[in-house]
Amino acid sequence: MSGIIVVGVDGSGTAKKAAESARDLAVALNASLHVVSAFDSDRTEVFGSGSDRWVVSDADGAENLARTVADSLARTVKVTYAAARGKPADALIREAERLEADLIVVGNRRMRGIGRVLGSVANSVAHSASCDVYIANTYDAD
Repeated sequence: MSGIIVVGVDGSGTAKKAAESARDLAVALNASLHVVSAFDSDRTEVFGSGSDRWVVSDADGAENLARTVADSLARTVKVTYAAARGKPADALIREAERLEADLIVVGNRRMRGIGRVLGSVANSVAHSASCDVYIANTYDAD
């Protein structure tokens, strides 16, 4: 395959397990992995005193999360990361389209019971992605 696999992370155990499945697929398919963390709004706060100021935003938090997960997966495969604005499913799909990815990996969290009726990231991605979608079994992660 030697293409790009995109996986979304949000700090949950299910996202971690999906990311590990994506890494395993990337190794098996000789593909690279792109880790994405979505943020819905860009709230920014400024901290500091005197002339020292630190700006902290949702985008920074999402990027730090994606970097941390990417770093933990990079031992066996080439991994890149990004923060993407929007709802998780939309952000994953846009990143996959931007990178011309071959596969999006998502966990199956909320695919049971009422979540299946109301929707989930996996459901939304599976119905809207322009590339293949792999839904990893992550029920035992949380």
